[in-house]
Amino acid sequence: MYQVGITGNMGSGKSLVCSLFALIGRVPIYDADSEAKVMMHDDPEIKPQILDLFGSRAYTPGGDLDRKYIGDMAFGDPDKLAALNAIVHPASIARYERWLVCQTALFTIKEAALLIEATKWQTLDAIIVVTAPEDIRLQRVIVRDSHRSSEQINQIFANQMPEAEKVAKATYVINNDGKTALLPQVLAIDAAINQAALAKVQINTA
Repeated sequence: MYQVGITGNMGSGKSLVCSLFALIGRVPIYDADSEAKVMMHDDPEIKPQILDLFGSRAYTPGGDLDRKYIGDMAFGDPDKLAALNAIVHPASIARYERWLVCQTALFTIKEAALLIEATKWQTLDAIIVVTAPEDIRLQRVIVRDSHRSSEQINQIFANQMPEAEKVAKATYVINNDGKTALLPQVLAIDAAINQAALAKVQINTA
């Protein structure tokens, strides 16, 4: 299986790009961030660790994950953020690997905000980094994430790996500045990935 990762800093438009790949090629997409939220909500091994780290306020009286509270606590405290990542990332990788073995497409896409920051990104065959100027990303996040305070958004931005570092590790870069057309970029990369994936299949079956 040819594995592709898509990442980019907050507000870059990773999910939009993934939706285009899914639309034009029906590519299976693994949304690591959404899956992590599911695990934090109800995984019997992760939930107790979240409670130990953040206390009883990590979950509402109804048992739902209090994302705003955890976000305020984690992004305001680098040690808590690192501890949270240490809890979630290994479980997220294992969940992805279980998902992967069920796929039959020529290639798959893993979407994750912390793809390059995680230790196993080198196992992927290709990395796509979605970029956009910081002011545009900030405007998008303010409109999209009304539940976040401006302070929390700024903390998240401050904790992100600089975009240039992600681009340096990219196989492909997609510019989502709101002016450059996305579809032609996605189509060109999709064609290149299909060619690379077919080559890998031919090598493995030779």
